[in-house]
Amino acid sequence: QVQLVESGGGLVQAGGSLRLSCAASERTFSSYVLGWFRQAPGKEREFVASIGKLGGNIFYTESVKGRFTISKNYAKNTLDLQMNSLRPEDTAVYYCAAHRDYPMKGVLDAWGQGTLVTVSS
Repeated sequence: QVQLVESGGGLVQAGGSLRLSCAASERTFSSYVLGWFRQAPGKEREFVASIGKLGGNIFYTESVKGRFTISKNYAKNTLDLQMNSLRPEDTAVYYCAAHRDYPMKGVLDAWGQGTLVTVSS
């Protein structure tokens, strides 16, 4: 099965940075479209960013453009999300996900367990 494990969440002050990481198998890492979603308290899950199988076709939701960077670490088979200039509204549980191809919507092939990011003001 496809297994994804997130790490790197925590509490950070507004304006600070965090780096999330999602560990995947070599097969999942190379054969699936990978992405990040988040769910804030009392709100629905939303798309954050995604990256294609070859490291291209990168997409971001408008609210994180210029602040977040999604990347693939080929040496460690991890999906990373560098988050800078964090805002309180970024507070959410962040999930990594894998899907066989675009579009990355609907019922996806795999989800991680989530990691909590809390941004204080």
